[in-house]
Amino acid sequence: MATRVFADEELQRLREFPEISRDELFRYFTLSPTDLAIVAPQGRRAGVRLGLAVILCSLPWLGFVPDKVTAAPPVAVTRLAEQLNVDAAQLCSYGRRAQTRSEHVRLVAQYSGWRAAGAIELKELDEFLLARAMEHDSPTLLFRLACEYLISARVSRPGPVTLVERVAHARNQAQAETYDGLVHELTPQRGQELDALLVVDPSLGTSRLTWLSTGPVEASAAAVKAEVDKLGFLRGLGADTLDISVLPAERRRFLATMGRRLTGQALERRDPQRRYPILLTLLAQSATDVLDEVVQLFDQAISAKLSTAEKRMRDELAERGPPRPSC
Repeated sequence: MATRVFADEELQRLREFPEISRDELFRYFTLSPTDLAIVAPQGRRAGVRLGLAVILCSLPWLGFVPDKVTAAPPVAVTRLAEQLNVDAAQLCSYGRRAQTRSEHVRLVAQYSGWRAAGAIELKELDEFLLARAMEHDSPTLLFRLACEYLISARVSRPGPVTLVERVAHARNQAQAETYDGLVHELTPQRGQELDALLVVDPSLGTSRLTWLSTGPVEASAAAVKAEVDKLGFLRGLGADTLDISVLPAERRRFLATMGRRLTGQALERRDPQRRYPILLTLLAQSATDVLDEVVQLFDQAISAKLSTAEKRMRDELAERGPPRPSC
């Protein structure tokens, strides 16, 4: 499941140290006096002090600590080494005991007020992701938002595969809740009407879906008539009375945009739980958009007629010449 969002190489990079910017270097890799007291008590070897400092600074920076602490960005290691008055090369000796890193991560988490991602924390993450998934459907965006949420909550980020699985679960749950929220509008007749939008209409030479998604190219009487025809068609389907207020505004915009972007064949291949909410929100949004378009086109057409009439009047007056003086 995770590789559908990230390739194996990307997943591996998500487990490792990324490149660090200058701002991040100074923001996260500056030790306070209290930090120094925790990291460098008397008698602790230089390599251990440096490795512990890397862990202390990496947790708030990344939201987790990579397994290979010695692979931290050299510029960050050098900056910490200068503050600890040790040789940066000493980091190579860190972590010879398998338990060292785990013990130090627990020490840093306790000192910094961070928590492991346990059952309660993951449940809270799922609730956050569901709310975001009702607004956005991009798995990569949801993954990034999840990482930012965990950092703000001071919860150590689980592995990327685990996080991608939580994102996938949230997206599926959002789709199910979307369908459940609109099921009251999905009568058998409406389902047939929605499916008919995807079929080529002989009178148009294209599907009603494409017809509704194609806007006018100019303000003319023909364009006004075409949009009025769309408005009549939409109202005949009851699009102007659809109740989709249960969905967040961002979700409605997202689904309507998908309806305009996807072809009829692509929508036909989707199961009804995904296809019908898209088409319902597209109809509801189109009912509003087309009405606005009719008003705007009518206004533009009237303005053009008035401008033409005014120009003709000015031309006629210019041809007559200035008025003759009266005796």
